[in-house]
Amino acid sequence: MTKIAIFGVGLIGGSLALCFKGKPGITVVGHSVRESSAAKYLERGVVDHATTSLREAAEGADFIFLCVPVGALDQYVQDLSRMKLKPGCIVTDVGSTKASVASAARQARLGDAVFIGGHPMAGSERAGVEAASLYLFENAFYVLTPDPSTPRQYVDQLTQLLAYTKANIVHVNPEEHDEIVGAISHLPHIIAVALVNLVRGFNADNPLYGQLAAGGFRDITRIASSDPVVWRDILMNNRDVLLELLKAWQAGMDRFVGMLESENGEAVERAFRGAGIFRSQLPERRKGMIHSVYECYIDVPDHPGIIGKVATELGNSAINLSNVQIIESREDVPGVLRLSFRKQEDLDRAVERLGEIGYAVHF
Repeated sequence: MTKIAIFGVGLIGGSLALCFKGKPGITVVGHSVRESSAAKYLERGVVDHATTSLREAAEGADFIFLCVPVGALDQYVQDLSRMKLKPGCIVTDVGSTKASVASAARQARLGDAVFIGGHPMAGSERAGVEAASLYLFENAFYVLTPDPSTPRQYVDQLTQLLAYTKANIVHVNPEEHDEIVGAISHLPHIIAVALVNLVRGFNADNPLYGQLAAGGFRDITRIASSDPVVWRDILMNNRDVLLELLKAWQAGMDRFVGMLESENGEAVERAFRGAGIFRSQLPERRKGMIHSVYECYIDVPDHPGIIGKVATELGNSAINLSNVQIIESREDVPGVLRLSFRKQEDLDRAVERLGEIGYAVHF
């Protein structure tokens, strides 16, 4: 049997477990420091076995997945270095920064085991093992960051195992990964937080800011609601990259200041046009670092029972509607009802059904 040990069976670890569990010749062991969590893994059928003993989970494992917060990775690597891991054991992680854990693994000396950094670029607005899904990684990018000295056979073994996730495997070096992810995920989170806190400050003196900051503003800043502790660790871990990115961002903001001070409307237009062209070239339905939101908007008449009618129509078509929101501020929002779904398939089917019954659907 191939033993796969997963430390931290939450959204990512639990989804990996579901991808591997039940496959021929594979047994999945989940680890948590809490008895209640280990019991929950078993109750939900996510793993074959669960334990609170790090040694029991790690020793004899062919693959070890560290699905713990970025700030805890170094300690887990050090703990593993003090154990007698199975020769040829592949240790990997799922953190969103790679250079630091790669360095920690080199310094820890894992004996006859091999470390290969990993980062599945998929997520959800939900967390915990309850949110784990067999389909979380499907069509997403899964980045592996092997050290150049890592024998190819180990990289191939891990790549073959990850085929069960149905993700697209990409190999890059750790430093390049951190630069790219810093720009497409970490920096946007900082910008969203800074923008929300700016408006929060204005709102302290004038509550109208908060009342009107709905619709588009709420949408473009939703990532500001991310877990503060998780993001503290990520940003501190990728500090050097982010300092350079923030300087580049500040230079971009200074250019906009210059455009406005000089009343250079043509430059503003070029900036928007260039951004629009590049954004239109980005793939719409591929999973990325910032999790997708499957939503649409519809215009409906303002009369009693309309929300129930829409929900009933979708329910009768076996379409899983996860949330309905009435939009009060219409700025930048093309509809009065926002409908949210868990999966792209549900959204596609909903759009088709709503069109059939006469509603105009917008995105």
